[in-house]
Amino acid sequence: MRPSLRKIDRRTVLRETRRIVVKIGSAVITGSRGALNARRVHHLADQVSALCDAGHEVIVVSSGAISAGVGELALPRRPATMPDLQAVAAVGQSRLIRTYNDCFRRHGRRVGQVLLSREDMEDRGRFLNTRNTLWSLVKMGCVPIINENDTVCVEEIRYGDNDFLAAHLATLMLANLLVILTTVDGLYATGGPGRRRVLRVVEQVSDDVLDLADGRKSTVGSGGMESKLQAAAIITKAGVPVVMADGRRRNILADVVAGKSVGTLFLPAARRMASRKRWIGFTARPRGHVTVDEGARQALVERGKSLLASGVRAVHGDFEKGDVVALTVGHTTPFARGLTNYSSRELSLIQGYHTRDIQARLGYKDYDEVVHRDNLVLLD
Repeated sequence: MRPSLRKIDRRTVLRETRRIVVKIGSAVITGSRGALNARRVHHLADQVSALCDAGHEVIVVSSGAISAGVGELALPRRPATMPDLQAVAAVGQSRLIRTYNDCFRRHGRRVGQVLLSREDMEDRGRFLNTRNTLWSLVKMGCVPIINENDTVCVEEIRYGDNDFLAAHLATLMLANLLVILTTVDGLYATGGPGRRRVLRVVEQVSDDVLDLADGRKSTVGSGGMESKLQAAAIITKAGVPVVMADGRRRNILADVVAGKSVGTLFLPAARRMASRKRWIGFTARPRGHVTVDEGARQALVERGKSLLASGVRAVHGDFEKGDVVALTVGHTTPFARGLTNYSSRELSLIQGYHTRDIQARLGYKDYDEVVHRDNLVLLD
């Protein structure tokens, strides 16, 4: 795997960084014994405060509740079962936010704790309400500290690690930059730190890039390099750059924003997506999927058309009007997502029929299109 062959001016790519989401991994703020390292939290709070003083709006996504709970309860090791992990997170979350509050108070700043689940992002109303709350916190001069609500989340509604939460939060907040702080210098070309050769620029998170993830995870966190690359893929497709860097490095955030050659820069897509399309394409989970024929796919992808009932070949899942559905050709990976104008029941009755036949099939015709182009997001 070779670095980008294009000469990239980082300062040009990162010239607009007014609103920044910073994801701090558990291993960055955890000591050698698995407990919270308050000294590292202090250093990061110093850096975030400096960015705020310079006019940036910074939202922090911080892991570490379980590590803080391990220290608070003086446990010999991180628990292994979900109930124990959630209990330790409940104890540790208060310790984590208290530590952040103490660190930011030194700079005259307050923090606001926000615990989120995947449901908060997938429901459009809750999504917008969350964004308004976070914007209000920022306007008040507070630093939002976000974490997944580990105490109550079950498998069906949890992100599993904060890399994905940070990517979706960057989508939510219309961020100009996502910084993922971890304990390595960036993405290694060899898939590991053996030769210490870091890819300074990645143009696109392709399958070749994903293959560089070695599958290893830290002993204190739930994510790994694979989840960080997948998170980078999500947000760069929405037109936002990502920098992955070593959060233990001195002044790392200032160096990233200044465009210095630190960490790995993942280049954004050429065009930034509007907030609504970001939510459709990358945040909301599809409630079902619709198989279309090749002609319909070409019309959507190559000619910018809407999806009509005549191009639908099969309907999968149980969904209602207004839900997000994935579009596929056969059994391939979805190539698009969109908001459906018809429920799964209705679509099953009109699939393969011309628009002029919808009235006869359903007894009404609210829309000509199954998915309108304005509510469609191409995934590749």
